[in-house]
Amino acid sequence: MPRSGSTFSKRQKEQARQQRQREKALRRSERKQTKPDVQADVQADEMHELQKHAEAQAALFRVGEDES
Repeated sequence: MPRSGSTFSKRQKEQARQQRQREKALRRSERKQTKPDVQADVQADEMHELQKHAEAQAALFRVGEDES
């Protein structure tokens, strides 16, 4: 009967490993779902900075123009 104890412990160990894998996959999918929100905020901030820079550059070029 020592084999049944060994088999039981192996099965318990395998079930624990599979549970950890499921939890890890769940955490990974949660991170992927929240990640695009952060990226969208960063992209919006970068776009705003680029627009301000473009407006400043345009203003510099308009300084010497002849107005008709």
